[in-house]
Amino acid sequence: MSTSIRAVLFDIDGTLVDSNYLHVAAWHRAFQATGEQVDAWRIHRGIGQDSATLLSSLVGERSDEWVEHAKSLHTRFYEDLASRLRVFDGARELITELDRRGVRVVLATSAPEDELSLLTGLLAVDDAVYATTSADDVDTAKPDPDIIGIALERAGVGAAEAIMIGDAVWDMKASRRAGVTPYAVLSGGVGAEELREAGAQGVFEDARAVLEHLGSLLGANG
Repeated sequence: MSTSIRAVLFDIDGTLVDSNYLHVAAWHRAFQATGEQVDAWRIHRGIGQDSATLLSSLVGERSDEWVEHAKSLHTRFYEDLASRLRVFDGARELITELDRRGVRVVLATSAPEDELSLLTGLLAVDDAVYATTSADDVDTAKPDPDIIGIALERAGVGAAEAIMIGDAVWDMKASRRAGVTPYAVLSGGVGAEELREAGAQGVFEDARAVLEHLGSLLGANG
């Protein structure tokens, strides 16, 4: 990599925190509460993209009122499962090591503010995080590239000076559309080949594996 990397953008769910399958369970309950029967594996394949897009892809177009109701149910059921959230091994160390090296860490998520607060509180590395994004920053989340663009602005770097680390095909697609090179982790439950097909430059098992290969990822900063 010829350009020295000045910022690393992170997805959180499934990348830094073991939360994807809790989201699946919460959406599954939300669908049941609205009278819809949606297979859990189909829900999992949609995790990480814009929630309105996820809903329409699974049950078709619905009224704005129905969509907002389904989202609120998901939030309630997800909060019920919050005690089961766990930070992945190596995630905190990865963030703090990047900060030690002078690399700006941006949590480039489109999670709602209440979920973001829950996740950042669990990570407990605020001093090492340069900036964050949330659902309030964009009208449409991944795979649209807007959230990546905002993350770059907040980091104060160009697309060529950053990399993205995520766990979903939506992270890979959004990053590529924004001109940022993405890398993937398997901790969200998506297969390596599918992540590569979506644009991942490289695939690692988890945050700990990313930390072990940090020097090569950061180029001159490594």
